[in-house]
Amino acid sequence: MSISYKKETGVFQLNTPNTSYIIGLVDKEKFVGHIYYGRKLENDDFSYLMRTRENPFVPSENARDRNSFLDSFPMEYPGSGVGDYREGAIGVRTLRGHEGVLPLYQSHKIYPGKPKLPGLPATWGEASDCDTLELTLTDEVSGLEVTLFYTAFSKLDAITRSVQVKNHGTDTLYLTKVMSAAFDMDNDKEFEMLTMHGSWARERRIQKKPIGYGKQSCGSIRGESSHQEHPFLALLEKGTNQKRGEVYAMNFVYSGNFLAQVEQSQFDSMRVMMGIHPENFCWELKTGEAFWAPEVVMVYSHKGLGGMTRTFHDLYRNHLIRGEYRDKKRPILINNWEATYFDFNTEKLLDIAKEASQLGIEMLVMDDGWFGARNDDNTSLGDWEVNETKIQGGLKHLVDEVNKLGMKFGIWFEPEMISPDSNLFREHPDWAIQMPDRTPSLARNQLVLDLSRPEIVDYIYEKVAKILRSANIEYVKWDMNRQLNDLGSLGLSPERQGELSHRYMLAVYEMQDRLTKEFPHLLLENCSGGGARFDAGMLYYSPQIWCSDDTDAIERLSIQEGTAMIYPLSAMGAHVSDCPNHTVGRKTPFETRGYVALAGTFGYELDVTKIPQEDRDMIPAQIAMYHKYNDLVRGGDYYRIASYRENHGYDCYEVVAKDKSEALVTFIQVMGRANCHSRRIYLDGLDENVKYRIEGEERTYLGSTLMYGGLQVENLWGDFQGKLIYLKAEVDK
Repeated sequence: MSISYKKETGVFQLNTPNTSYIIGLVDKEKFVGHIYYGRKLENDDFSYLMRTRENPFVPSENARDRNSFLDSFPMEYPGSGVGDYREGAIGVRTLRGHEGVLPLYQSHKIYPGKPKLPGLPATWGEASDCDTLELTLTDEVSGLEVTLFYTAFSKLDAITRSVQVKNHGTDTLYLTKVMSAAFDMDNDKEFEMLTMHGSWARERRIQKKPIGYGKQSCGSIRGESSHQEHPFLALLEKGTNQKRGEVYAMNFVYSGNFLAQVEQSQFDSMRVMMGIHPENFCWELKTGEAFWAPEVVMVYSHKGLGGMTRTFHDLYRNHLIRGEYRDKKRPILINNWEATYFDFNTEKLLDIAKEASQLGIEMLVMDDGWFGARNDDNTSLGDWEVNETKIQGGLKHLVDEVNKLGMKFGIWFEPEMISPDSNLFREHPDWAIQMPDRTPSLARNQLVLDLSRPEIVDYIYEKVAKILRSANIEYVKWDMNRQLNDLGSLGLSPERQGELSHRYMLAVYEMQDRLTKEFPHLLLENCSGGGARFDAGMLYYSPQIWCSDDTDAIERLSIQEGTAMIYPLSAMGAHVSDCPNHTVGRKTPFETRGYVALAGTFGYELDVTKIPQEDRDMIPAQIAMYHKYNDLVRGGDYYRIASYRENHGYDCYEVVAKDKSEALVTFIQVMGRANCHSRRIYLDGLDENVKYRIEGEERTYLGSTLMYGGLQVENLWGDFQGKLIYLKAEVDK
């Protein structure tokens, strides 16, 4: 078993193949301390690392300086309001208005496997995959019970954490904060904090900065993980790069409000925590009731960011993504949004489908504009009835005609939204999230449905499901084009208004869970104005997520670099779109657009009947390229070779088969260079002792030569040029 407990020292040790996570109990009160997280350690007495023999000692030996102990001890899950002046991981308010809480060790359980989180997405594993520690803490004064769940995976350097909070007291409590993971560690290696930020059409841009005194954080209070911030935080040892250096990473398996924070104290220790953002959060916890906090995935790597990335990829491919398409090649689709926007009908869609089918495209997706009176984005959200003025003959007729062409059919929904100009709003104006007597703020001229109310969830689910039952629809793009504000529910009591955002997110998960169970063969792709909900929570329900509304190949290099740092390439929705690009106006070669989209699910976002013949003629070759390489791209190990974000000249990444039998290198020259020789790149992940043949060349190269001596890539003529380099291991005959 990968988890052990030594009663004589009060130490818990969680081991993965290359890492250890160690927790210790201290003093008669049994404070729970964080001892160590890092490279794997053999069994030993680690308790000295908590410094309990240094001044001020433990409270039982030095009660006069209890505050000094609480304010310096490396807490594993810190309380608040009782003497630790660093920020706590949990906040509770009693009926008397008091807010102190100090969770202390009560009991523990260790067992194989991993429990499910009720109503929440989470990684999963069988008894052969992982072991779990349940560490139960109690605060006797309030009657609060806090159970910390740790799962260590046996074949991956990943540990997951989550928390259950239960009220065993006699009075109602109000949970005002609950982090899913927290621990204290020394800042003895001049750590940097790596986060990702952005905005619409420029999501997940990587940012590094030194950790200083005080608090530094990223977070979202937008009701979604957001374009602007990402539920991810990593601490990097100074000098860390793709291959070298220590990395401590945390990723939140949740799609709503979050906080990821590092606080450096007066003693140069760091308190790291991640969980639901406490702003606007307050959960009423009556006697006997429990609250489950979402999961945090922790990954440690001493082999740089690349080691971290490949652990996340393997964990999410094998223990998060589910369903029929988890390990399956996705159909190449063409989406009509940038081709037609709202101006389409059955004839136009079939024109696109006929041309696309002849080129080898496998699915037509009908985007926004097919329902209600939806001829622009000012109306009809919530009116999920087919507009037969546009879709002449009805939806089933259109789907059947597309199927006759040998193509699958997909459809767009935005189930969480409601337009003020809609039949649904006129019938149920109270169904929108809103505050009484306050005019709600619009975004994209729409409001958000109050999904904290079960009757609204049931109504919307049935509307969506009825459409899917009516025809052979094999793909759904689930969109969300605005964020939450004016947080008020006409269905919640005053004491429960602070529960709205989390209840909303639980309802979205419930709807998607019902959808995937009723339609198990459906390919679900999540989307939120592009990539505002590209997170691990959504991946539990859909094997792919639309990466960004920005489909410009050059912008996508940075967006996809940040995304692929955590999430497998199989999850990234990526399409070839028209030029000039509809977001940035840039013109890039059709060939290059195909190379960049190959690093994702691959599809098209254009009017195939109108693009230049030269571009149209490239589509069959691009489709053949996808079918040739997708198994490798989808399941191989990802290596970041060079970053356009850093060097401002070119981008390069590589995917290597698990058995090292083949590799694919994508090289994009963003800026052309005058009077320059070839550029040398250093491959990674190959077998040093195996010879590889580059497709199109006669000679072979040893893996060690390509990794340490390098490979020459000729200077491509002009800006925005691309090149694929495919390597195949030579088999001795």
